[in-house]
Amino acid sequence: MNQETLKQAKELVSKMTIEEKCSQMLHHAEAIDRLGIPKYCWWNEALHGVARAGDSTMFPQAIGLGATFDEDLVRRAADVTSTEGRAKYNEFTKHGDRDIYKGLTYWAPNVNIFRDPRWGRGHETYGEDPYLTGQLGMAFVEGLQGDDLDHPKAAACAKHFAVHSGPEADRHHFDARVNDQDLYDTYLYAFKRLVKDAKVEAVMGAYNRVNGEPACGSKRLLKDILRGDWGFEGHVVSDCWAIRDFHENHKVTGCEVESAALAVNNGCDLNCGCVYEKLLYAYKAGLVTEETIDESVVRLMEIRLRLGTLEGQTTKYDEIPYEVVECKEHVDLALAAARKSLVLLKNDGILPLKKGEHKTIGVIGPNANSRAALVGNYEGMSSEYITVLEGIQRYVGDDVRIFHSDGTPLWKDRTHVLSEARDTFAEAMAVAEHSDLVVMCLGLDATIEGEEGDAGNEFGSGDKKGLKLPGLQQELLEKITAIGKPVVLLILAGSALDLSWAQDNVNAIMHCWYPGARGGKAIAQVLFGEESPSGKLPLTFYASDKDLPAFEDYSMDNRTYRYFRGTPLYPFGYGLSYSKVKYENATVDKAKGNIGDTFKLTCDITNAGDMSQIETVQVYVKDVEASIRVPIRSLRKIKKVELAAGETKKVEIELSARDFAIIDEKGRCIVEPGTFTVSIGGAQPDARTEELTGNKIALFNIELEGNVTEVEY
Repeated sequence: MNQETLKQAKELVSKMTIEEKCSQMLHHAEAIDRLGIPKYCWWNEALHGVARAGDSTMFPQAIGLGATFDEDLVRRAADVTSTEGRAKYNEFTKHGDRDIYKGLTYWAPNVNIFRDPRWGRGHETYGEDPYLTGQLGMAFVEGLQGDDLDHPKAAACAKHFAVHSGPEADRHHFDARVNDQDLYDTYLYAFKRLVKDAKVEAVMGAYNRVNGEPACGSKRLLKDILRGDWGFEGHVVSDCWAIRDFHENHKVTGCEVESAALAVNNGCDLNCGCVYEKLLYAYKAGLVTEETIDESVVRLMEIRLRLGTLEGQTTKYDEIPYEVVECKEHVDLALAAARKSLVLLKNDGILPLKKGEHKTIGVIGPNANSRAALVGNYEGMSSEYITVLEGIQRYVGDDVRIFHSDGTPLWKDRTHVLSEARDTFAEAMAVAEHSDLVVMCLGLDATIEGEEGDAGNEFGSGDKKGLKLPGLQQELLEKITAIGKPVVLLILAGSALDLSWAQDNVNAIMHCWYPGARGGKAIAQVLFGEESPSGKLPLTFYASDKDLPAFEDYSMDNRTYRYFRGTPLYPFGYGLSYSKVKYENATVDKAKGNIGDTFKLTCDITNAGDMSQIETVQVYVKDVEASIRVPIRSLRKIKKVELAAGETKKVEIELSARDFAIIDEKGRCIVEPGTFTVSIGGAQPDARTEELTGNKIALFNIELEGNVTEVEY
């Protein structure tokens, strides 16, 4: 905390009555006019652009940003978001609007681990890997808050702390049981990076219990780990109405008064919800002290002071003009992010399409002309939406005839209630028959995968029921493919699906995530070769539902690329391009060293194709002789490299002790002596990736000598 604003916050709080103090601990904080404190709503969203506050630049959903593997891009997207947020805040407050979604405290990013592809909220995350999630989460926080933490542009919030990733229907009463190795290695890693390294201002607790304790009132999570071990100085906010679950669903308290006391006593400063309306009763009953309440209110007032939200304050952001909202520079960045998020899963050579080569193109599928499939959830509004259909139409112009049919709804079996099932199949087949090429647009949207309770989630409480394409989409795909025209399959979805049949039967597959408001333009640009695909999968795509452990089981055993023992359909880190990138002359500066030494990996990367290419260099490490269960391999470093056609660049990446560390059964971060396998390449060094790409990944053995050493986690 800034010492000057801390002093001011303490002075302000000392002048408040106990009633006024309690009023500041609700997300809709009341005004205290006599102290120059306007009312303030802490609840605001900015997962991939300013959300729920009118028009803004809409970036790809978080999982799409995850697929870029690009820290700088995520940082710039977050910077744009907070710039537009300030511009809006300046205008809103000028007109007296201090409503929900109008403040400067954004409840993003979501750095939970996407451990199971059925989880409906997984598309709000950066994927299944703790390291990648930590790197991109830190970049987002740094971009959103800015580089002057004494005067932040906005306040970021790491959520949902902790061990939270479905099932959505059970989240209000579920107890996530997890051992300390998985807790620290998988579920807490990104949170620690955001707290310790990125200095995130806020942390939001989860709905669920963790090993018996409700997360928003967990002594171990909030007091022992977050504030004790990590030294977190910011404020903790509950998830919305999560504290009400203490007595209504978790049954760990008997009433609202007890729930409020449990949460505040364990360090939850701010209640999204209404339980802290009973906090005064908890105080009067002696369940919580005024000193404890003061600690929370001081934290809240301190960040409000640094943000400049009190009467009479001025900040260096006050002159950010409203004209920055959806300005050309910001929209161009969002389009670039969308292009870089696209992951090419299969290509028999049909892509990139050549403009004018096909006189007729059929665009078929429920996501072909869907705005919902562009935006995901926690989204803002846009002054312009460009669907896939519209993107292709605009790109090819009047010289190419574009036919269109939805073919089927996302998950229902008919478009009109009075129709028979498959009522638009015939139209879709006619479109395919009259087209030289078919672009199929299938997948999901946030009405199928999303948060429990979201409007429209009648399909399955937000979670997916399995990995199959829902409804009649698979049947439609098979019927259209059987017609015999070339088929390019575009999947717009925020998670992994079973695309086994498509992998064997269509010409090309591209995973497009939820690419943002103008995502159709970006997709068309990549389809027609203006840019080569460079996205990589931040998730494992499994070949079947049968590969998945029980959804309710929070053990990482046989989950994600780090522990999955089967053969995936598409591995984490995989993604094709239109170019041919070669890795040559890979070396490590020494094959043996002491624990604590630095090791330097080098390799030459050549773009042997005729298009420029952005390449994601990935380094994986495994402790081969570990004394305990360890991941099959873990991503430890990423580096983005831009290559012109024919260009070669030398890449150097250093590994330190932390990159060789493992988490033991007690949650300690240690490095053991022994043999480690290290790889450097454009993907994982697994058999399935090599089968799909035809490339062999360079592997090295490194010997570490010395004693078991505990290192910074």
